[in-house]
Amino acid sequence: MHRMRFLSHFIVTAIALGISAYILPGVHITSWVALVVATLVLGFVNSVIRPVLVLVTLPVTVLTLGLFYLVVNGIAFGLAAAVVPGFNLDSFGWAVLGALVVGIASWFVGALVRD
Repeated sequence: MHRMRFLSHFIVTAIALGISAYILPGVHITSWVALVVATLVLGFVNSVIRPVLVLVTLPVTVLTLGLFYLVVNGIAFGLAAAVVPGFNLDSFGWAVLGALVVGIASWFVGALVRD
């Protein structure tokens, strides 16, 4: 059961990341291999590093009524791009937009695929 959940979440994230690279001119993925590796790294960053970032930036996030959370997601997205060859961003603004598109696309695709 856990393997299927991981696999379905991985596929949904990969689709969302591909959508982000397709519709945003500042997000570049050069190959299928880069997409797979970027999806794995993004999953790791989101599950291990982003919670620490959220905790550290909590006061600023509260003061900005949650808007700073977009910046935190952009940092996580940019960090994944910095680590994966073939996954490139033109600027930090594209990282924030890419994280937003991946979040929305993941939610949408996940809602369609849900049992």
